[in-house]
Amino acid sequence: MKKLSFYVWMFVGCIVGGNMIAQETNFAPPWLTRPLPLADSLNIALQQNPTILKAKNDLEASYGVVVQTRAVVLPQLQAIGQYKDTDRNAIESIPIPGLASQPNQNWNAGVQIVQSIYQGGKLMAAVRAAKVTKEQALAQYQTTLADTLLSVRLAYYDILLAAEQITVNEASVSLLEKELEDQQHRYDAGTVPHFNVLRAKVSVANARPALIQARNNYRIAKNNLANLLGYNLPREIWENIPLNLTGTLDAAPYQINLSDALQQALAKRSELVALRKTEDLQKFNITDASSGYKPNLQVFAGYNWFNAQFTPPVDLDHDINGWNAGAQVSWDIFDGLLTHGKVVQAKALYEKSKTAVDEEMRNVELEVRTTYSDFLEAQEVLESQKTVQAEAEESLREANARAAAGTGTQLDVLDAENSLTQARSTQVQALHDYDAARARFERAIGAEMVQDTNTKP
Repeated sequence: MKKLSFYVWMFVGCIVGGNMIAQETNFAPPWLTRPLPLADSLNIALQQNPTILKAKNDLEASYGVVVQTRAVVLPQLQAIGQYKDTDRNAIESIPIPGLASQPNQNWNAGVQIVQSIYQGGKLMAAVRAAKVTKEQALAQYQTTLADTLLSVRLAYYDILLAAEQITVNEASVSLLEKELEDQQHRYDAGTVPHFNVLRAKVSVANARPALIQARNNYRIAKNNLANLLGYNLPREIWENIPLNLTGTLDAAPYQINLSDALQQALAKRSELVALRKTEDLQKFNITDASSGYKPNLQVFAGYNWFNAQFTPPVDLDHDINGWNAGAQVSWDIFDGLLTHGKVVQAKALYEKSKTAVDEEMRNVELEVRTTYSDFLEAQEVLESQKTVQAEAEESLREANARAAAGTGTQLDVLDAENSLTQARSTQVQALHDYDAARARFERAIGAEMVQDTNTKP
């Protein structure tokens, strides 16, 4: 619907002309024009993110695989029919007096049901494999959800960081511009040399690139989040993407225990669940392959109709019909080692799947330990920055006071201003790193990435 609305708008714009392009944002989805908390961003991603939508399609496709796997267990019902017209010259007549000749037109029809009773364990393996296939597909879908929602959380935090960095750098430029203005007034009054003015100008010029970079990071971060939320940004929009985030970077307490985290990760990580299901499927494949060593037993029943061949009157309207039922057994005594080759292959793949599970368990543990260490680092950095900003602000106040009293220098003021900017920037970055590290750790242990959602796999 979003694309359709966009194309309809472009069509109307071509007809009406004028300045209608400026109003294109009226066609933006509601979440672009209202306050957007983090939880809403995650829910929107569940509904619109293309990676998640493709994963949903894969999940639906897996249902077809489940049905195909179970098909071998269910009875097969067939209806057949045939009509044939043969050249009379191609029909051999039997030279027996009183015996009707075979008709040149023939038809037959029938219906038959066939049920497999025994296939060397293949039937039960198919039933179990169908269930495991469904569980495997769901685990793979959950992996995609977790990865995508982590990306959305990190993109959301990146926007908040960039916005805070803009504020910090704007304050820095403002402070330095005031310092430049003050030094210019002092120079005009003849109380300071021109060198002070030049030094202040250089400080302002050095502060501007950081502000420019922060604004660019903000633009890019908003584009990235909009893309993850599945919105096609109009090409005319660049500077002012109407994203109004209501979240903030915070340092909410988060209690973690590494031992419990490792246990939770090994039990909940969907990647491990999917690999364990793959291991089960490979085990069932061994049973399926081994079934070639054993006989197959089927029972069948049906009903048939066909036109009379020799019973007068011999014509298409005179039919013979009746039912049939029975059983059939087949057993490949020697199949050229085909079954042996399938069994060897199935066993090798089963051992490979077991190795894959062990490897992934080690990878998961490594990821948990790494993200745990990163979270502790972010926590310690954040703790170290609690009082720095207040101290930097006090340092700047004292530097300005000494400079006004004539006991301090301009260099002291500039250093204090730079220290304050660095303290503010470091604190904002520490808040971002804390939230990002927590998000990555929660992903590593298999925690729920979103609590409130109407979208179910």
